[in-house]
This record gives sequence, C-alpha cells and structure tokens, in this order.
Amino acid sequence: MTQETQAPAPPRRPVRQLLAASVGNAVEWYDWYAYTFLATYIAAQVFPESADDSLVPLLSTFAVFAVGFFMRPVGGLLMGAVADRHGRRAALTTTILLMGGSSLLVGLTPSYASAGLAAPVVLVTARLLQGLSVGGEFAASTTFLVESAGPGRRGLFSSFQYVSTTLGQLAASGLAAVLVSTLGDGPMGEWGWRVPFLLGAVLSLVGFWIRRGAEETLRMPEHPAAPRPGLFDALRHHPRASLLICGITAGGTLAYYTWTSYLPTYAELSGVDKGDTLFASTLALAFFAALQPLGGLLSDRFGRKPPLLFFGLGFTLLAVALLRAVDSLTSLLLVACAGMVLLTGFTSVSAAVNAEIFPARVRAAGIGFPYSLTVALFGGTAPYLGTLFRELDRPGLFAWYVSALCLLSSLVYLRLPETAHRDLDR
Repeated sequence: MTQETQAPAPPRRPVRQLLAASVGNAVEWYDWYAYTFLATYIAAQVFPESADDSLVPLLSTFAVFAVGFFMRPVGGLLMGAVADRHGRRAALTTTILLMGGSSLLVGLTPSYASAGLAAPVVLVTARLLQGLSVGGEFAASTTFLVESAGPGRRGLFSSFQYVSTTLGQLAASGLAAVLVSTLGDGPMGEWGWRVPFLLGAVLSLVGFWIRRGAEETLRMPEHPAAPRPGLFDALRHHPRASLLICGITAGGTLAYYTWTSYLPTYAELSGVDKGDTLFASTLALAFFAALQPLGGLLSDRFGRKPPLLFFGLGFTLLAVALLRAVDSLTSLLLVACAGMVLLTGFTSVSAAVNAEIFPARVRAAGIGFPYSLTVALFGGTAPYLGTLFRELDRPGLFAWYVSALCLLSSLVYLRLPETAHRDLDR
C-alpha cells in the first residue's frame, strides 16, 4: 500500500449497501417512468395544440430529443467523473437529489394557460435535469453495487440494478393506473398528473437519507493534493475497454427496450387489445424482476460469458420467430416471458461485466459515458424504429434488426475474457 492511497475495508453492512443502491435506483426510475406514463396529460396542459406561439411544439420536440439522446450520455460522463473523483456515495447522493428536484419541478410546472411560454421552458428544464440524473445513476450505482459485493457475489449484487429499475417502473405504472381509474380524465388532466411527481420528490429524500448512511467503496487519495482522474481519462487511457462497453451493451439495450417498451405497442398494432397488452407487460415485468438474482447467482458460479451468450445467441436465433408469433393475449404473454428469460442473461450480469473491465480509478466514468451513449443510440430509438418499419409496411425488418445487433454483440461476448473469478481492482 502506498502513502497516496488507502484501501477501504470491505463493507461491514452489505445489506445496507444493497438497499442504498437499489432503493435510490428504484426511486430514480419511478420518477423517470412517471413522465412516460403521464405524458399525454402533461402535454395537454403544457404543450396545448391551440397555443399561438410557434415555439411551443418546437420545445415539445426538443424536450424528448434532448433528454433521450443528449443528456443521458452527458450525465454518465459528468456523474461518473464525480464518482471517480469524490467517491461513489457523493455521486449517488447527487443523482438522487437531482432527480428529486427535477421531479418536484415537473409537479409544480405551471400550465400554458397560466404562464404561457414559461410553462414548456420549465418542463424542458426539468426533463433535462432528469436525463442528467438518470445518465449518471447507472454509472454510480453500478460501480457501488459491484464494489460492495463480497467474494463470489458480484453478479448477485449487480443483478439488483435491473430488479430496482423494474420495481420503479412497476410502481410508476401502478400509481398512474390507480389515479386514472380513481379520478377520471377531468381531475387527472387538471391536477392529478402532478401527484406522482410530488410523491417522487418525497421518495427521493428517503433515498437520499439511506444513501448518506452507506459506506464508501472507492479507494480515496490519502493526501488532498493527490492527482484525481480527469474527465476524459477513461476514454483516453482505456479506449478498448470503452469500445467493449459499447459492444456489450448494443444488443442488450435494443432487446431490453424492445421487450419492455415497444412490445405492448407492437402487440396492439398486431391486433391485441390495449388492456390485454398492458396486463401482459405488467406480468412479464414482474417475472423479469424475479429472475434477476437467479441470473446473477448463476454467473457468479459459472462465469459471465455463458449467460451473455445465452442472451445474445438466443435473440439472434429467436427474435424474428418470437415477434412474428404475437397475435393474441396468450401468445403475447408467452413471447414476453420467453424474451425476459433470454434477456436476463444480459441484464443480470451486465453491471458486473462493465465494472470488471475498468480499473477502480476511472471505473464510473469509464462505464457511464459509453454505456449511456449506446443506450441512447440503440435502446432509446427502438420504439421509433419499430414504428417506422411498420409505417413503411415492412414490420418484419425490425425483428431482423434486433437479431442482427444481438449477433454482433454475441461476437463481442465470444472474445471477452472471463472476469467472474478475478479479484476486483480497488
């Protein structure tokens, strides 16, 4: 051990560490998905079609674009740098405060009728902050989860990244459904859509309190003047690892967003009742969350490459057949659950694999930027491309696109070194 650094002792309270990452991550994604589920009500208040100002529809388009395709990679880079320079706990508390503040801002956004152009400006600002927070959350919580795990448990701990993400999504959709059925369209459109965001701000404070009590997992410099990693050190000194993150993530994020976000719309366009699609997707998401710890445990025992190849080759061979089979509630439920089983091979281990590729000094930023950029390019565009292919009367091409990208990621998995049983650099 040099005089410059001091290695942290293994966390004495691994359950508290797991709770700190998981609860905060669930709250982050609850806030994020609440906007998705309530977007129509928000748009009617903030982006009305009758608005005289031509900037209103432009701002509406900008909000979606900026958050989905710009702020998440920026958040991954900036918050990853915070985690590498000042510690994982500092980044985790920052991201959840950002999300809580932006959720409060959404909940308090004035209507266009009362504030004019200021209303969409406030909402765009809130969504930009949410994008920054979500982009940084994966980098910080991934490194924190994996570094908090005991020997032989990194896969198990990393699997809770998607457990908590899915629980946040289910909580947001459940609350939105209860409010809509209880209040009706009138009160819901006037004020009911604000409730989930105000609640999200309160939940963020709870997550902040839990995270403040977590133990730091980063080896911090002993001397205050010791050099800290620069913003682009990971990209500059570890370009191969950065490209590996992109290759590992591309097929996985496309399959994930296809099965969790686009599949209900795809089924509805294929003739399945809208209520049935929501029912099937909710059951499939709950099933998916339950599978994650099992996938993580198996990867701790047998390695990271087998589940990754199970996912990649499975979607390469079956994506086209699975999507073609969707034509009823029963087939949708079977296809959704089959996809979730395959997808678990990626989601349950990706956080561990990403963290094991980079040295601790630049781990968070090294993961955050290439991961978020790949998600923006391939995951965030999945629903739009699926809809575009259908509008071009070539819906089957989208399934082949999923299959092809998963094949490319499978080739990356074949070349990956096995890292499950190596000591983690700290």
